[in-house]
Amino acid sequence: MKQNLLYLFLLANIACTSNHYPSAPANPDASPEAVQLLNFLYSIQGKYILSGQHNFLYEPVKYTELVHQITGRYPVVWGCDFSFNVSGEDARKFQHCGPANLMDYADTFRFHGIHPDTLRERMVQKAIELWKKGHIITLMWHHCFPPLGDTCNGSSVWAMENRPSPELWDSLVTEGTALNNAWKKQAEIIVPWLQKLRDAHVPVLWRPYHEMNGVWFWWCNQQGENGFPRLWKMMFRYFTREKKLNNLLWVWNANAPRDIPGDEAYPYYLFYPGNEYVDVLAADVYRNDYRQEHHDQLVLLGKGKPIAIGETGDVPVDSILSVQPRWTWFMVWGYFIRFSQNPPEKVKALYNSSRVLTLDELVVKKDGLHVAKPEKEF
Repeated sequence: MKQNLLYLFLLANIACTSNHYPSAPANPDASPEAVQLLNFLYSIQGKYILSGQHNFLYEPVKYTELVHQITGRYPVVWGCDFSFNVSGEDARKFQHCGPANLMDYADTFRFHGIHPDTLRERMVQKAIELWKKGHIITLMWHHCFPPLGDTCNGSSVWAMENRPSPELWDSLVTEGTALNNAWKKQAEIIVPWLQKLRDAHVPVLWRPYHEMNGVWFWWCNQQGENGFPRLWKMMFRYFTREKKLNNLLWVWNANAPRDIPGDEAYPYYLFYPGNEYVDVLAADVYRNDYRQEHHDQLVLLGKGKPIAIGETGDVPVDSILSVQPRWTWFMVWGYFIRFSQNPPEKVKALYNSSRVLTLDELVVKKDGLHVAKPEKEF
């Protein structure tokens, strides 16, 4: 009982004082555009949630356009994935990871034959175009285990019980090892594209190694200080200090914890690298599992930093958002926007909610994004 009272007190205290927390990015050299974007997220937390939609590399606006067809409005947040090439006879099993060399796998199973660099060039150009229109860009990277480069059997990504041993993990995150150098070589696949976005002054909500507290990807379930946090810090330092990717805001994106056998996701704190390496904390919410603690525990862990629904299969409803007001954006995962759990009337109701911001309700000024409609009290 005392623990519950303490929890509620801490949560209330954070909610009342969050505006006093510094909004400086984790990267002290963050670009002006990145600073402005983070300030905007701070300004809307507790008031609004940004609409968002993921798209796949082959057709980078397909599902954003579908949202517009359904609702008459565009989502603010546009998501995409640098992805990887899937190989092997069982490639069909890994369509859900969004391989770069497949068609939209919700429609068909077919290899399209386009080089991933061509697709990534198109994606970056689309991101620049959309940013200029007022969209917010979030990017991720499903990728192979480092020595395999850009092409692998999908089981290298969706590794399940074949995840790295503690010894192999230590080698990966130890400077100068062969495996560590392989990771750097692999990172060079996507660094130039992120640099192109930087040079175009496009800030990116960068959410690598998502769902790390689950049990499915090769980077999953490495618990404790010597586990996942070392990989996160290694990428943070390499991308910011060596590659000068100062346009990135760092989105630490776990899965909502669950205890489903064989599909577990463990508590957030076991994988958290610390606030000095994170700008936004996010959770992926599937199975319509919008438990209150999924929201509240992120608020506590981040101590006032913005939180977000990094991915979801079932769109949230107003009754959820009213009791979980700190989410700053949601992003529906690709094809889920057209599935039966998201009928058009439900999607329309969400996009018409006074809590939800759509592209037409934002205005771009010299100092960044602003809400165009009057603020409302909830």
